[in-house]
Amino acid sequence: MRVAILGCGYVGLELARQLRDAHEVIGVRRSDAGLEAVRETGAEGVKADVTDGESLATVPDVDALVFAASSGGRGADAAREVYVDGLETAIDAFAARAAPPERLIYTSSTGVYGDHGGDWVDESTPIEPTTDKTRVLAEAERVATEYAAERGIEGTVARFAGLYGPNRYRLARYLEGPVTAGYLNMVHRDDAAGAVQFILEDEIDDEALVVVDDEPVDKHIFADWLADECGVDRPPKRSKQERIEAGDLSEAAERRILTSKRCSNARLRELGYEFAYPTYREGYRAAVDAYRS
Repeated sequence: MRVAILGCGYVGLELARQLRDAHEVIGVRRSDAGLEAVRETGAEGVKADVTDGESLATVPDVDALVFAASSGGRGADAAREVYVDGLETAIDAFAARAAPPERLIYTSSTGVYGDHGGDWVDESTPIEPTTDKTRVLAEAERVATEYAAERGIEGTVARFAGLYGPNRYRLARYLEGPVTAGYLNMVHRDDAAGAVQFILEDEIDDEALVVVDDEPVDKHIFADWLADECGVDRPPKRSKQERIEAGDLSEAAERRILTSKRCSNARLRELGYEFAYPTYREGYRAAVDAYRS
């Protein structure tokens, strides 16, 4: 199988490493530095921009597309440019070819579920985004499934929980605090990539899948566990109301703090995916060992 990873960044590079031995992988990046990172995985690097249909002509024909481009953590307008407009541009560019891809995997976020008061959510739960950016992500999901289907490409949405892993453990945030109450829904980078590989290789045809580890955890419990494992004092903590009353949050940030849910991976487990890091305990072990050393 020949796979193009559009936006071959944090998850995409790991996906390229996981796919390279059995498949032909093309990693698409906008910068020369990005291309070098792609080539270091053993994949082919191609310079192109998902928002520029003409530049995508340099990408060879493929059997499957993985759209993992990032808006760089910017606001809703930048997110729309990449996730909606860029995704439409990529679909149009590849669907118009004589040999279009059969599959598209779009990497979304569990943020599209909105607030559920700490209750469990899964693929059957209606999405109810609460911020401008998550509303853009929800629109992009429709592009990845409905818009792609109209152009003959079968789309699957992989809804990632909070990504962590090498260079993204963010230990200081939880060891130093203060830590605001709420749930953490997380997935290690290697499992985020592994789930996409699983969807591709096992030809999973679900319209959407939640990609999260086995154990959403209370932030205060997680912070105390991490402090104990690292051999430091447990951090100070505060309630959501205390954090809001500090008065230094934007409206969007306040909505994020008030958003609470626990995401279930039961469907992904049922399909047969086996996690390399089933909980934060396994996933943070390398970070804890490095900290203690």
